[in-house]
Amino acid sequence: MSEHISKQFDAELESVRSRVLQMGGLVEQQILHAMQALISGDMAAIDRVITDDHRVNAMEVELDESCTQIIARRQPAAGDLRLLIAVIKTITDLERIGDEAAKIARMAKLIHAAGQQHMPRLDLSHVADGAVQLLRRSLDAFARLDVMEAMTAVKQDGAIDEEFRAIMRQLITFMMEDPRTISRALEILFIAKAVERIGDHAKNMAEYVIYLVKGRDVRHTAIEDVERELMQ
Repeated sequence: MSEHISKQFDAELESVRSRVLQMGGLVEQQILHAMQALISGDMAAIDRVITDDHRVNAMEVELDESCTQIIARRQPAAGDLRLLIAVIKTITDLERIGDEAAKIARMAKLIHAAGQQHMPRLDLSHVADGAVQLLRRSLDAFARLDVMEAMTAVKQDGAIDEEFRAIMRQLITFMMEDPRTISRALEILFIAKAVERIGDHAKNMAEYVIYLVKGRDVRHTAIEDVERELMQ
């Protein structure tokens, strides 16, 4: 490969990496805006989150096409091929996170349209903050190819899962004590589940970073085993 072609190839890979981070930033804003709209009841903000989901979908399609073209034209090997595979997988998870943010916005619309009557008093901000932090950590690990940061993100998902289970137990208690809360409680449960799924997708992204750097697929592998292997 001539130096000129090599530089072009590097520029194409860097462009793809940069656009993944741009997509990640948009998805992060979607989550934050959806949660803010849940609290405020701002219908215009809720509609913007739902509309922005189309932008996220378009970015996924464009990036997927770019990666496919690079693979076809450049026939990359080893680390470069792993990067492109990791990007294709990452943008799929980012698109799904965008879907979950839109789902939160749609539930927020239902809740505020129905009014605050029989609304269980439950704060979801802590678990949502944890999911956003996990997403940021995974994106940062991707940007810096930082395996240890990715490992921290993988482990962080367990705390979000535990918080979701605690929220579910609280909502069941509300519904048992006052059946009038059932409709609102189920809508809150859908939101909490969406946040929990955001954590799962962000964890997947962290696992792709480990694959990208180490060439090792750690999906469905015990966290302790992965950590032990990475420390060797």
